[in-house]
Amino acid sequence: MSRMRLLRMASAVELLSLAVLLTNLFTVHAEVITTFGGPLHGVSYVAVIAAASLAPSGGLRGTMWRAFIPGVGGLLALRSLRRGGARTGNA
Repeated sequence: MSRMRLLRMASAVELLSLAVLLTNLFTVHAEVITTFGGPLHGVSYVAVIAAASLAPSGGLRGTMWRAFIPGVGGLLALRSLRRGGARTGNA
């Protein structure tokens, strides 16, 4: 599996798990959702940071640091990598 694909998948899981957790918080507040969703979100957050640090940034400053933003950091890192690849012709 490529590093970019791993980053894509981890950022999607992170965003989806955050949406589920917030929806649960503001609606029914079911403990079972929190019990399983919290650790899933935490692991996917760490996976996004790890995948962003392993992704070929090509000298793009700040790509990895974008991954540290909870929820949307992986998507921001992917966007940065795509724009950098388009600039260098590696897209």
